[in-house]
Amino acid sequence: MRKIVWLVGGLSSLGTLCPAAPGWTNPVAKERINAETPAVAPLSDRPLSRCAGIPQQIRPDVLEGACEALPTDSIAQVRSVAELSDVRPTDWAYQTLQALSERYGVAIGYPDGTFRGNRALTRNEFAAALARVLDEISQQFAIGQGNVAQLQEDFATVQRLQASYATIANDLRDRADKLEPQITTLEQKSFSTTTKLFGQTVLGITNGSTANSSVLVRTRLSLITSFAPTSVLATQLEVGNNGNDAIGRAHNRGQNLLGTLGLLADGGGLNYVGVNNAVQIRKLSYSFQPAPNFNLTVGARLLPRDFIDFNRFANDVDSDPTKNFSSSFFTNNPLIVQNQIDLTGGAGAVLTWKPERLPLIVRALYIAADADRPNGGITEGGLFGDRNQGSLEVEYDFTKNIVARLQFTRATVNNVDIFAGGINAEWALNSEFAVFGRFAIGSYKGFNPLLNQTLDLNPKSWSLGFFARRLFVPGSIAGVAIGQPFVEKDLGDATQTNFEVFYSFLLNDNISVTPALTVVSNPNNRDRGTIFEWLLRLVYSF
Repeated sequence: MRKIVWLVGGLSSLGTLCPAAPGWTNPVAKERINAETPAVAPLSDRPLSRCAGIPQQIRPDVLEGACEALPTDSIAQVRSVAELSDVRPTDWAYQTLQALSERYGVAIGYPDGTFRGNRALTRNEFAAALARVLDEISQQFAIGQGNVAQLQEDFATVQRLQASYATIANDLRDRADKLEPQITTLEQKSFSTTTKLFGQTVLGITNGSTANSSVLVRTRLSLITSFAPTSVLATQLEVGNNGNDAIGRAHNRGQNLLGTLGLLADGGGLNYVGVNNAVQIRKLSYSFQPAPNFNLTVGARLLPRDFIDFNRFANDVDSDPTKNFSSSFFTNNPLIVQNQIDLTGGAGAVLTWKPERLPLIVRALYIAADADRPNGGITEGGLFGDRNQGSLEVEYDFTKNIVARLQFTRATVNNVDIFAGGINAEWALNSEFAVFGRFAIGSYKGFNPLLNQTLDLNPKSWSLGFFARRLFVPGSIAGVAIGQPFVEKDLGDATQTNFEVFYSFLLNDNISVTPALTVVSNPNNRDRGTIFEWLLRLVYSF
């Protein structure tokens, strides 16, 4: 029953209605109380804020919210049982309510004339009602009104109820205090086998210059397992249809130097080409915190693009790269993220340091693509042999809208020593529009057995782009970018320029649709003209 007034009513009937008081004599009331009185509710340690006028002995600090539970203003207008529309003279509690209202003048109903006796009663409401009755008893004692013997009996009953309630409250508080450190310890040290599964399928329909229409498919399943609050095991499986696009076909005529699968650098083309039609492990790593502010990731299959050269407006929007540019060149700087390491991934480690109170993040990585083949291939492999990359990146947040990253990469790819330095910057003009840019300069020196020639190159790479959210359609993303992936007059065509424009919108929470146009002018293969390629991309995420 919600209203405590019939629990403490009488108050000579209090002992017959409340299981906490001695002298239980009303079996009907006892049965109703056992069926309808709620369990003990959690209590607060703060004092009551609206219990003015209640004697201190009846309002211990643990009764937070008791007075709020029974707002005085909302029930002060009904003080006679005859005014209650939902209480009849034949009801078993009628006499108790009448005695309560007549003897102590306690409000017994709501302004709409209802008693609402079937609603659940909380222990805080029970304590508040006791406080009001005790206050009324104290006032009658003070002015010498009422039956002294009856008042003394009622006062003793209320005190017993108060003592019982306080004992339970103290016990609950003590038990809660003991449980809190135990729960904290379990949260920090318990072994958790919780694994979250994320999936994504990309379907691309494409056509372009000197290429037939083709379909690209790529599916990824990611499993993120947490063993502790600060550790994560990441596993990602990938499978595709080994499809290709117009830009990829043009670059593959002869030596593919600067295509998506280029031997020297990733110079453009769709990001989803050449995905093997056999299921393979794309990611396998374990991350943990060896010390405060440090995070260490070690793994048998790591990819540089997952840790460095991130840009909110050029790749990996909302942790979903398929919502952004489709060209692999605009996703990452080809001099900083080496294509021959990033395509296959490899064994290595990544260390991240984020100092407190500084808008600074430092990342360092080392990845060896041929760590599993120490004596295989054209060149010597192994963990410190050929085809490896080491990179350092320092990210600084000038404001939450302006971020810059200084980058350095040292790599060995097919016997060629590579050094490259660059900058990656982004500027959110407001919540809808942003601009971004990348620039890098590098050095390639050494004999490349795959090309059968000695390289002495100093290429440059740059890109600029504009990004927009919620353009025409809520939840939409649009972007346009232009850049040159590998500006070097001594190799291929130094004037290869890439351009992409796209518009992405959501069909629902799981499916996005993106039409896009990509153009590559003066491609690195000198005998090919400008390549135009359109794309319709559908992405299903689950």
